[in-house]
Amino acid sequence: MTDAAVTESIGRQAGRGLRFSLAGTLLTKLGSFAMGLVLARLLAPSDFGVYAIALAATAVLMHINDVGLIAATVQWRGRLEDMAPTAATMAMAFAVGIYVVFWVAAPTFATASGNSAAAPVVRLLTLIIVIDGITAVRSGALMRHFEQGRLVLANSAGLVVNAVVAITLAATGAGAFSFAWGQVTGAAMTGLLVFLFGRVPFRYGFDRAIARKLLVFGVPLAASLGVEAVVTNVQFAVVGHITGAVALGYFLLAFNVASWAQSILGQVSRLSEHDDEALSAGVQRSVPLMVTVVAPIVALTSVLAVPMVALLYGERWLPAAPVLRILVGLTLARMLTGLAMDALMGAGATRATLWLNLGWAVVLVPTLWFASEAGGIRGAAYAQTGVAILVAVPLAAYALHRARVALAPVGLALVRPLGAAVLAAAVAVVVVRFAGTNAFVQLAVAGTAGVLVYVPIAVPREQLRQLWTALRHRQPAGAALAE
Repeated sequence: MTDAAVTESIGRQAGRGLRFSLAGTLLTKLGSFAMGLVLARLLAPSDFGVYAIALAATAVLMHINDVGLIAATVQWRGRLEDMAPTAATMAMAFAVGIYVVFWVAAPTFATASGNSAAAPVVRLLTLIIVIDGITAVRSGALMRHFEQGRLVLANSAGLVVNAVVAITLAATGAGAFSFAWGQVTGAAMTGLLVFLFGRVPFRYGFDRAIARKLLVFGVPLAASLGVEAVVTNVQFAVVGHITGAVALGYFLLAFNVASWAQSILGQVSRLSEHDDEALSAGVQRSVPLMVTVVAPIVALTSVLAVPMVALLYGERWLPAAPVLRILVGLTLARMLTGLAMDALMGAGATRATLWLNLGWAVVLVPTLWFASEAGGIRGAAYAQTGVAILVAVPLAAYALHRARVALAPVGLALVRPLGAAVLAAAVAVVVVRFAGTNAFVQLAVAGTAGVLVYVPIAVPREQLRQLWTALRHRQPAGAALAE
C-alpha cells in the first residue's frame, strides 16, 4: 500500500472515529438530560446536594488517577503490546492507591464540604476510579485504533444501566445513593464492555524505561487536567460547606442546566494546527462561529430561566432559576477558554494551559468563598461567572498572544453576535411579560421572538443565503457559517 493510500485510510478512520465520538457525546448528554428530569421529580434538593459533594471528589480524582496514561496509550510511538503491561500495572496501582487514600479521607472531606452524611456516598461513588484504572489501557487502545464506535456502544450500555438502577432506587427512597449506585453500576457495565472490546493482551508487568516515558508524557497532562477539574468542581465543596445540602442541590441543578450548551457543543471545535498562520486562522474562524452559536443560548436562557426550570423540573426547583440566570454566562467563558487550550496544545504550548488553569484557580477559590459567605448560592454564581469572564478569558487571550496567535480580527467579528444577543434578550424580556403565566407558552413565544431578532442581525445576509443553500442541498450547515 502506498503512503498516500495509508494516509487516506487513516484519514477515513479518524473521520469515522470523530463522527462516532460526536454522536456518542450527543446521545450520552441527551440520555443524561432525560434521566436528570426523572430524578429531579423523585428526589429532594438535599439529595442533589449530597450527590454534588461526592461528584466534586470523583471528578477531580478521575482526572488524575491514571496520571495521563490513557492519553499516553493513544500517543505511544511503538508497539502497543510492549507498553501495555507496564501501563496497565501503573494505572491499576495509581487508581487503587488513590481510592484507598480517599476512602480514609472521605469523612473529613464530607465534613469540610458541609455534610458529614455524604461520606458513604463519596466512598461509593469514587469507586468509579478503580474501574477506570482497570480499563485505562484498553480505552486508550480503542481511541488509538479509531474504534470510537465501540466506546459509544459501551458508554450507551452503561448509561442504560445507570438510568435503570438510579431511577429504580430513587423511586424506592434511596436518596443520594440512587445517583451513586447508578453511576457505579453503569461504569461497571461500560468497563466490562471496554475490557472485552480492547484488543490488548491481559498482562501485568513493569519496565522502568517504559514507565519513565509514560510519566514524562502523562504527569504534566494529568496536572493540568487536575487543576482544571478543581476549577470546575471546587464550587460544590465551598458552596456545600457554607450554604448546606439543600441550597447546594439548587446550585447543582442550575450548574447542570447552564452547562448543556458546552456539553453538547464543546466537542465541535478542535484546533491542532502547528503552523502559526494556520493556527491564527483557525482561532479567528472558530471563535466568532462559537460565539454566534452560543450567545443567543446564553442570552435567552438567562431571560427565560424561571419558565424553563418550572416546566422541566417543577416549581419546587424554582430557587435554582436566579442562579441559572447568572451561571449561564459561565458557559460562554468556559467554551472560549476550552478552545484557547485546544489551540495552545496545537501550538505545542502545553505548559501555558497549566498556568492558565492555575491562575484561574488561584483567583477563583478565595473569591468563591467570600462571595458564598456574602450572597449564598447567588454569590457563588456571580463569583464563578465573574472570575471566568474577567480573569480566565483575559489569561487565555494573553496565552494565545504569547503563542503568536493574532487576535485583533476576533474582537471585530464578535460585535455583531454579542450585540444581537443583547437585543434578542431585551425583546424576550418584553415579550415574556405579555405571554401569560403558562411556562410552555412563555418559552415558546419569547424564545421564538428572541431567535427571530437574533439571526438576521448576528449572521450576515450572504452567510444566511449560503446556509439556506446548504440546507436545501443537505450539505453540512456549519460549513456555510464558517466560510
